[in-house]
Amino acid sequence: MSAPAAVDAAHQRSEGVWHAAWRRYKADRVGVAALVVVLAFLLLILLSWLGVVAGDWQREVGVSNAPPSFMGPAPAEKQAAIATPKGPNVDLSDVDPLAPRYAEWAERAAKLKTEETPKLETLPLGGDRLGRDVLEKAIKGTQISVFVGVLAALVATTIGTLLGAFSGFFGGKIGDALEWLYNVFESVPGILLIFAFAAVLGRGIDTVVLILGFTGWTGMYRQVRAEFIKHSSREYVRAAEAIGASRLSRMFRHILPNVSHVVLVRMGLLVVGFIKAEVILSYLGLGVPVDQVSWGTMLAEAQSDLILGYWWQLVAATGFMAVFVTAFSLMADAARDALDPKLRGLE
Repeated sequence: MSAPAAVDAAHQRSEGVWHAAWRRYKADRVGVAALVVVLAFLLLILLSWLGVVAGDWQREVGVSNAPPSFMGPAPAEKQAAIATPKGPNVDLSDVDPLAPRYAEWAERAAKLKTEETPKLETLPLGGDRLGRDVLEKAIKGTQISVFVGVLAALVATTIGTLLGAFSGFFGGKIGDALEWLYNVFESVPGILLIFAFAAVLGRGIDTVVLILGFTGWTGMYRQVRAEFIKHSSREYVRAAEAIGASRLSRMFRHILPNVSHVVLVRMGLLVVGFIKAEVILSYLGLGVPVDQVSWGTMLAEAQSDLILGYWWQLVAATGFMAVFVTAFSLMADAARDALDPKLRGLE
């Protein structure tokens, strides 16, 4: 073998696991496109958190239930029907001695509002019942919902991976104790466990993250435990033990990279599931506080709006959620394929 060929062969042999996985990931066009979409969402979340975009999502910039711009303004008679309450003509002076003063007070209030910016009749993706921009609400809701879903998935993944690794690698009394803990959590219906944690911890974004993270780790634990049991007796782990590698080194430097594809796929499922769980909790009043907005609160509001024919808040929330969830799932699948040890020998 010539010298250059020997150097190339040595370079290929010394390529790290993560470097090789990134090289395989870049070859997957769908995975790269999904990664770009996810990064775009993360950038949008960062800008929203900094207040660059959707910083004034609570401001009433449009008329009530302003339609999307591509639909044009609502007919004048419909706006009048919304603005003017219907009811029988009653002479209020007969029942209210202050009724004659109402017209005067209305004129004074109108003078005070002369400098107020006129409300828009249309908005890019429409407005809600208070005239708030649905697009800005969807962007701000993305920040809250993705933060809850991803952070809760990280908490559950960390707990499940650590407990599953120790249970599968050590076994014995440690494995029995962790199996008992797992069975306790699995014996209680998930929704009841979530409600119990919510009743104790109260409402709030941090609370939702902790609730979902502390109740959603069991599936990750079960899969990681099975993988560690399978890999702990394989030749490469025994070889690492023979050269003096510690237990923690064998667990997290040798076995974990070879089961990381399982962890990533399960984490992708957890993100999707936790976003849905946040929607349910917010709908039931146990999730995001009333002064915040998320995809869950938007969908809860959209139920009553849909009955009246105002569908744009529902479409905006579901559209943002569908794009992010799909891109994140495709990114996780591509990462699984790049890290799967069974596919490394096909290169």
